[in-house]
This record gives sequence, C-alpha cells and structure tokens, in this order.
Amino acid sequence: MSETARESERESERWKERGVALRVFVYVFATHAFAGFVWLLFYVGQNARK
Repeated sequence: MSETARESERESERWKERGVALRVFVYVFATHAFAGFVWLLFYVGQNARK
C-alpha cells in the first residue's frame, strides 16, 4: 500500500469520526429539546386556570 493511499484512508476515517460525533451531538440535542418541550407542556397544563 502506498503512502498516499494510507493518507487517504486516514483522512477518510477522520471524516467518519467527525460524522459520528456530529450525529451523536445532534441526537443528544434533539432528545433534550424534545424532553424540555414535553416538560413545558406538563408545566403549563398543571398551572392552567381551570
């Protein structure tokens, strides 16, 4: 395997790692945003005038 092929493979792996990290960040953020929205709905429902 030539040096340029190895470098290309390393660069490809770096992009994959960045993609996974970005995906994890987005999933965690989206999950927390959804949980916060649900919490807000319960809070508003509990304090609504009846």
